[in-house]
Amino acid sequence: MAKSNQKITTFLMFSGQAEEAMNLYTSLFDQSEILTIKRYGAGEAGAEGSVLRATFSLHGQVFMCIDSSMKHDFTFTPAISLYVTCESEEEIDRVYEKLA
Repeated sequence: MAKSNQKITTFLMFSGQAEEAMNLYTSLFDQSEILTIKRYGAGEAGAEGSVLRATFSLHGQVFMCIDSSMKHDFTFTPAISLYVTCESEEEIDRVYEKLA
């Protein structure tokens, strides 16, 4: 598995189609692959076997995605989130304070 050194990663939320989307995206672009998939297990918040959290790369750019465990009026949100990797609790607090 390739390790990403990205500080900020684009985060996509689906309602059951995350794995299908990753397979489509990685089939379209050269040097692309699914890096990790963690699935919901029996009795967990999401549908068993759906994507709890996954990472994939598209020509070297790493993305994250989930299948939301919540019911929404959409299957794919037209918005994105940014997942920020922080080195410490202090960094989290500092960044959160400035963004809030």
